[in-house]
Amino acid sequence: MVRKQKVYLSLGSNLGNRYTNLQKAIFRIQQKAGKILDISSVYENPAMGFEGDDFLNIVLSLLTPLEPKELLDTLLQIEQDFGRVRAAAGHSSRTLDIDIIYYGTEAIHNDDLVIPHPQMQHRNFVLKPLSDIAPQFYHPVLYKDTRNLLQECRDKTRLTKTKHKLFKDRSGLFSQLQLIAIEGNIGAGKTTLSKMIANDFNAKLVLERFADNPFLPKFYEDQARYAFPLEMSFLADRYQQFMDDTSQFDLFKNFMVSDYDIFKSLIFAKVTLQSEEFNLYRKVFSFMYKEVKKPEIYLYLYQNTERLLANIKKRGRDYEQNIDPGYLEKINRGYLDFIKSNPSQNTIIVDMGELDFVSNPDDYEFILQKLEDNILLSNI
Repeated sequence: MVRKQKVYLSLGSNLGNRYTNLQKAIFRIQQKAGKILDISSVYENPAMGFEGDDFLNIVLSLLTPLEPKELLDTLLQIEQDFGRVRAAAGHSSRTLDIDIIYYGTEAIHNDDLVIPHPQMQHRNFVLKPLSDIAPQFYHPVLYKDTRNLLQECRDKTRLTKTKHKLFKDRSGLFSQLQLIAIEGNIGAGKTTLSKMIANDFNAKLVLERFADNPFLPKFYEDQARYAFPLEMSFLADRYQQFMDDTSQFDLFKNFMVSDYDIFKSLIFAKVTLQSEEFNLYRKVFSFMYKEVKKPEIYLYLYQNTERLLANIKKRGRDYEQNIDPGYLEKINRGYLDFIKSNPSQNTIIVDMGELDFVSNPDDYEFILQKLEDNILLSNI
């Protein structure tokens, strides 16, 4: 059985997007070094010992299976991955700085590593965040707890507690949202992706329910005749479903993820209806749209027509097998026109190209990174 040790790490950044650097570093530490237990508040302070922009600093606790040297090597690699270049002498600005403060109650002193960190008792940007999460932890060499070390510290450099909040994992980050809408053309993979995200991040799943719509098979056979009743039927169903599903938030879920946004009704209707029908339809739609919850993130999965047709064939719905490629192209243009005409909407466009997020974990991670980056930028 692998012995796990509780350690304390100090993280700082004063170069680039400091908040994003810290949050992504936390995710990487969780991935590579162990389980994050606690994270302090985020503090801002001037650079010490050199001219540079202000730092954001935190302290976190970690349960790690790594031995001290293994942990050090892992953290140095993470720093390097974040663009950190260690100067041969002196201090300089850095995208990410990670120091091991404590490794359990061990005292280590060798050429590569000194623990507890030899300067920690002289730095209030370490002691103050450390006191947030470990006020009574005793220094194994100085035999004083964090509160006493902070009281005795002579460092009076300005230290400001910020409003930034950091999260142990993506589930916490995503929980800052109420609703993510995943949209795309027929066969783009929006339902599959919604299910994966809901399962992995404890989200309430909101799925469009239309399999029993009696007009849909008829529409694919005779679009001109059945377009208007189909679109009105979809609009009524989507409105009722969306209102029911999104108005009651599940207290045991972090957020909601939907495989449709009700605005798709207008996009499809514009493609399928004659101008007089569409004008009437739009009036009804406008009344309904005012009432529905709007997503904080609108994730659009763009896929070319050839791949869409292949996906449609693969999922095997009989009434979809004869869809006109020109119809799919019009739907794609309709979505893109909608996105362009709504610049204030927080939209992420993912060009699916050859991406296969079901079979390839790297492709799934690519999409999650898009969501993560968007949320982080909005939190700055």
